[in-house]
Amino acid sequence: MRLFHSPASPYVRKVMVTAYERGVEDQIEILGSAAGPVKRDPEIVKHNSSGKVPCALLENDTPLFDSRVICAYLDSLAGREGTVYPQGADRFDVLTLEALGDAILDACLLCRYEAVLRPESLRWDDWYAGQMAKVDSGLDDLEGKWFERISGAFHAGSIAVVCALGYLDFRFSDKDWRSTHPKLAAWFAEVSERRSMKETLPKG
Repeated sequence: MRLFHSPASPYVRKVMVTAYERGVEDQIEILGSAAGPVKRDPEIVKHNSSGKVPCALLENDTPLFDSRVICAYLDSLAGREGTVYPQGADRFDVLTLEALGDAILDACLLCRYEAVLRPESLRWDDWYAGQMAKVDSGLDDLEGKWFERISGAFHAGSIAVVCALGYLDFRFSDKDWRSTHPKLAAWFAEVSERRSMKETLPKG
């Protein structure tokens, strides 16, 4: 499998963490990319009309996107026992947690674009605050009603959440989310020691 890759993308990181967790990282050929929210990479657009990463290509150039689809595909390739997508009663909790982690990331990226890409004279403070409020309410839910589900097995939901927290540290290092979410902070410190997390630290 070939993967259009950006070393700063938290969604690409989700894919690579999943690959390491399932022992299939050596089956991925990394392709460079110049994906951006304004200027798109035409090579990616040929395969994924949104122009977003991650986008994977199978042997016959069949594309797979977005990160949730690629993670599920990698999980299916693994020869080792286990799965990050349980098929029993917990399945929909895991899928919902993955969606929550991605929702936090979506809001983070909109804040990032507003602060970095939009001309300063056109920036909208209320828009930024509204997106960051989504991040905060998501963190509150993770600290409260979802904590037991993310802190058990390291599944697709946990991976999405830990990548979201890692992106907060990477791009919003001045945001103190730890003091108000101590259980989440302790869990993040623990799972950040996994090989899959250390091998996929964001850059750029």
